[in-house]
Amino acid sequence: MTSPSDGAPTLRVPQPHVPLRVTVWNENRHEQEEPGIAARYPAGIHGAVKEGIEENLGAAVAVRTATLDEPEHGLTEEVLAATDVLTWWGHKAHGEVSDAVVDRVQRHVLAGMGLVVLHSGHWSKVFQRLMGTSCTLRWRSEHDRELVWTVDPTHPIADGVPQPIEIPEQEMYGEFFDIPAPDELVFVSSFSGGEVFRSGCTFRRGHGRVFFFSPGDQDYPVYHHRDVRRVIANGVRWAASVRPERAEPVLLRYDTGEFTEGVDYRTATGRA
Repeated sequence: MTSPSDGAPTLRVPQPHVPLRVTVWNENRHEQEEPGIAARYPAGIHGAVKEGIEENLGAAVAVRTATLDEPEHGLTEEVLAATDVLTWWGHKAHGEVSDAVVDRVQRHVLAGMGLVVLHSGHWSKVFQRLMGTSCTLRWRSEHDRELVWTVDPTHPIADGVPQPIEIPEQEMYGEFFDIPAPDELVFVSSFSGGEVFRSGCTFRRGHGRVFFFSPGDQDYPVYHHRDVRRVIANGVRWAASVRPERAEPVLLRYDTGEFTEGVDYRTATGRA
């Protein structure tokens, strides 16, 4: 398509859904079983994360929540199909997440759904599946101060974020963190004991974008922290796909001289 005024081509850039459809997932076990954590997060960790996203993105998002004990963990095919970005928080019940749901989430990420993995979600089945590694790390929960340093100030996830973010009390996460080399390293953290950690990393898997952000333990009010909320909201906005439709990458066979209509193979041994 050309511009009627100067003949220059007009590019049509696909845009994400408006409002952006976000599902905030949380296992929601600590809040039910530990009064101190329930008091700290009266609406659940998922409620605090949801509030922070809405606080920063306003009318540009429509946010729903889902938890472990709902049927299919609240992540049915219909819910994921209507989700542009999924955020994930888990800690003590990773093993209770159904493999069928993990398969479903992975498929949607590969097809273009964004995923923001928070804190101890590093050890979730979903994140391990997408990384292909153990995702283990060093940790200590002794009221450490965390400084979150921006190492890529031009990245959209760092927009409006102070240098550094200071979190007065937090669980320490330290290296070695067994993940693949990130596509982009946005933040690193330092702690009271001298440890450092790759605390904000991006990855691309298939057609989907993945952002891991580590600050946010259940024992501290980190998800009420203004700057942590800003980073999560920025991560949600970044992870949203601009592809016009969701589709898994497929193996296509093309005849010589044919460039547009390949034959779709769904397995390594034959056609669909």
